[in-house]
Amino acid sequence: MRLAIGSAVAVFGLLFSASIPAATPLATNGLIITVPVRLKEAKVVFNLDHLAFEGDEPTGLQFLRVMIRRFRIDGTKAQIVAIFHGDAGYMLLDDATYDSVRNWRQGNPYRGQIAKLIRAGVDIEECGETMAYNHWQNVELLPGVKVNTGANFRIIQLVQEGFVQLQP
Repeated sequence: MRLAIGSAVAVFGLLFSASIPAATPLATNGLIITVPVRLKEAKVVFNLDHLAFEGDEPTGLQFLRVMIRRFRIDGTKAQIVAIFHGDAGYMLLDDATYDSVRNWRQGNPYRGQIAKLIRAGVDIEECGETMAYNHWQNVELLPGVKVNTGANFRIIQLVQEGFVQLQP
């Protein structure tokens, strides 16, 4: 099963409104949810292969935080895997490697967010093909990051296991 949504705004709205009771106006703008969604279980794989930002914030990381919060509020039993590859692969590098690759001097700015996601139970994976292409080694990744054989193969595997793919 594949979920294809063309707009980042639509996905954010879907995730934000997932458990708001029907015909309940939101305090911020009077929006009324007429199709409330509450999930008992969810298996989601985030395909994070390209750079997409909401201002300076990576869209995928923002969506992960929103989803985790909503699942926690709703009591949803969830499995979430975030797979970084291609242009977004550098986001999982340790400080020294990040600085070298990105010509930067302040370390990986995503390190804290990635650590929080891992603590929240998200499996964070880096693509082995992306690592080989860039000559990166496992020791150059943030703590807790796993390495898969290849992102596309892993996504196929997870979809065949019933995960829904999101690609923010």
